[in-house]
Amino acid sequence: MWMLRAMPMMSRLAAYGYYRVALGGEHPPREGPELVVANHTNSLLDVAFVGVASRRAVRFMAKAPLFTYPGLGWLVKAVGSVPVYRRQDDPRLVVQNLDMFREVYRAIAQGHAVGIFPEGTSHSASGLQPLKTGAARIALGAAEHLGRAFPIVPIGMVFRDRRAFRSRARVVVGRSCVWDDLASRGPGDRDAVRELTRRIEESMRAVTLNLHDWQDEQIVRMAEQVWRAEFELSRTPEAEIDRLATTTRALAQLRLGDDPAWRAVARELRSHERVLGRLGLTPTTVRANISTGSAALRLLRRMPLLLMTPIAALGLALFWVPREVTGVIGTRASKIEGDDSIPTFRVMYGAVVFFVWFVLLAAAVGTTWRWSAAVVAFFALPALAFVAMAVGESRQFVWQSIRRYLVLRRHPERVAALRQRQHALAQRLKDLLRASGS
Repeated sequence: MWMLRAMPMMSRLAAYGYYRVALGGEHPPREGPELVVANHTNSLLDVAFVGVASRRAVRFMAKAPLFTYPGLGWLVKAVGSVPVYRRQDDPRLVVQNLDMFREVYRAIAQGHAVGIFPEGTSHSASGLQPLKTGAARIALGAAEHLGRAFPIVPIGMVFRDRRAFRSRARVVVGRSCVWDDLASRGPGDRDAVRELTRRIEESMRAVTLNLHDWQDEQIVRMAEQVWRAEFELSRTPEAEIDRLATTTRALAQLRLGDDPAWRAVARELRSHERVLGRLGLTPTTVRANISTGSAALRLLRRMPLLLMTPIAALGLALFWVPREVTGVIGTRASKIEGDDSIPTFRVMYGAVVFFVWFVLLAAAVGTTWRWSAAVVAFFALPALAFVAMAVGESRQFVWQSIRRYLVLRRHPERVAALRQRQHALAQRLKDLLRASGS
């Protein structure tokens, strides 16, 4: 457990280094006993996101094979993880879970936060999978030791494209599950276990996106963007996920009823997205009235970063090799664990590859000049890598903004027609959502 205190910092580096993270929702307890429950679609990187959202050190339940995984087992042990023995891994070791439960009860009773993924395994499914009863049994058992209930906090993670480097990730902390009426019944009460499992699942569904099929994602996301743009709704992560969930539920209900109106809207949403994509626009920018003055002001605000473009070019040249090597190694290593583990292995092996690369570059500086310069270079190179990444993203944002401004100014009639179409789409969506009861 010697690295447990470093978990929050390590989590932030891993999560914010690979993704563009937006965090929202409730404020979880910063101290005292807590059980954190989260969906599990991104392998070990989910641990980092839970650590970021919890804002404290969290001890995790981890499948036993991870403790002996080459190059990773030492880290799993060092952060105080508790082994879970699954029947599919080795039926003979399942009996050792009795010790696991006792250790977790003790950890929570001592005021630790314990994290668990109740689905039981990382997956690539489009929605929350049926929960195992382990989280409920742990909570009820720990409550016996404490003599009371304690917070069971759901955390939901929604990724735009979890495999893509620097894609968007939304992390939402939900409201603590209400279970005071069950706390005294103990883990041996099967009815209490089932009921608490149901409540935990309900709380997790409130902060996750549960699609019927991955093919629905494109429609649901475009519907949410149109809805938000036309009615000027909140852009916070929790509000966005709530709208996505509402649209998903409406789609499922209307599909079951085989509603032709929804199919027509779905076709129009796809068509609207294609047109916007060709023009480089979004539902929000279509609706915006961007003047020359406001566009110039935005550009001026970003000018300092644009002037640093040579740094981005230098970063691209210096770090192209380790970036490509990391991508290849991470993809190959994930073949055993599955596609959902690709970002995990890229982060894990990337840390090693980039560290070695920094050492080699620093050694080259020391050989060319002096070794004091090598020390400075070794510590400056990671900062250069992050600055170059930030400058590159800002530069891309500026050029996108310029392109959108030119489209809006050069094609006013076409943009006006798109605005009318989008407003009509938003009204039809509103009517369909109302009709579905969502």
